[in-house]
Amino acid sequence: MKRHLARHRLAVLLIAMPMLVAALYFTLMARDRFVSTAVLTVRSAGHDTPSLGGLSMLLSGTAGASIEDTRYLREYLHSLGLMHKLDARLQLRAHFESAHTDVLMRLGSGTGQEEMLDYWRQRVEVSLDETSGLLTLRVQGFDPTFAQQVNKALLAESEAFINHISQRIANEQLGFAKEELSRAAGQLALGQQALIAFQARHQMLDPLADAQATGARATELRSRLTRLEAELNTKQAFLNDDAADIVTLKAELAATRQQIGRETSSATTTRPNTNGTLSKLAIEFHGLKTQVTLAESAYKSALASVEATRIESSRKLKSLVVIEPPTHPEMAEFPRRLYDLATLLMACLIVFATVQLARATVQEHRD
Repeated sequence: MKRHLARHRLAVLLIAMPMLVAALYFTLMARDRFVSTAVLTVRSAGHDTPSLGGLSMLLSGTAGASIEDTRYLREYLHSLGLMHKLDARLQLRAHFESAHTDVLMRLGSGTGQEEMLDYWRQRVEVSLDETSGLLTLRVQGFDPTFAQQVNKALLAESEAFINHISQRIANEQLGFAKEELSRAAGQLALGQQALIAFQARHQMLDPLADAQATGARATELRSRLTRLEAELNTKQAFLNDDAADIVTLKAELAATRQQIGRETSSATTTRPNTNGTLSKLAIEFHGLKTQVTLAESAYKSALASVEATRIESSRKLKSLVVIEPPTHPEMAEFPRRLYDLATLLMACLIVFATVQLARATVQEHRD
């Protein structure tokens, strides 16, 4: 009889009492919690895929969804700064402290920001699908309208966050392009100054052109010399050496050889007011001119890059795509009274059975 009473008391203590307390809590104290849901993602303009379109492009994960930016957004939604911003706008603390009867789920009065942040993260669920890049945002509130308002505010802040990232990236890219343009302009100016200084120092506008002209004249003179020698050999076959034609040809040959010597000397002899031959000056001038040409190409490329970056920065590089706007819940999702009571009952039965088994084991050893 005593064992029966003890077992009965134990069942009351471990099963009936917890179930009664839980039933009273869920009936009299627990406040309904409504959940507003939104689905969104981050799309990057630089990763558009023309072959896909619309929702299928977003769900495939191959569109402009930037998974890294979406991860950043997920962390931002749980940040302390965002919580303070929304608390000042929507009075989060006042709302979550308003459920005075629900001692388990309300925010304690006078809690610090760390405790409030933990509570906030429990009431704002942010889940990321790594495959599709979709971010699901679930916001709990004791009022359905308030839950939807908080969700809308989170979407607005997310849009501002993504715009800030885009603007910062665009500014960094534009700043880098401008630095490259400034560097290219400096290199071009230095090259042009070096070219002008060379021309002034050697008093020559274009040594390369002069060398080419000298070479062309020397080539022409050698061709003429060859023709004159052939003509002289031909006429010597049937004319005497003192013939007028022979004398004239020899005089022309001598003059041509002298002219060839002067042209060759002008290209290979150090010129007055310079420290090198025409050939050497032409090579040096060619190097300076090549540097200026390369600097001009670099400057044009940098200028085109600045213009392209400026155009790119004028539009949004990243944008927030809302797949499902914040819902206005009609039914409370929490607490799940029947589910929680059934779970508690199973736990109580397991504890009761464990205690009974332990008591029976101890009693058996005593006997």
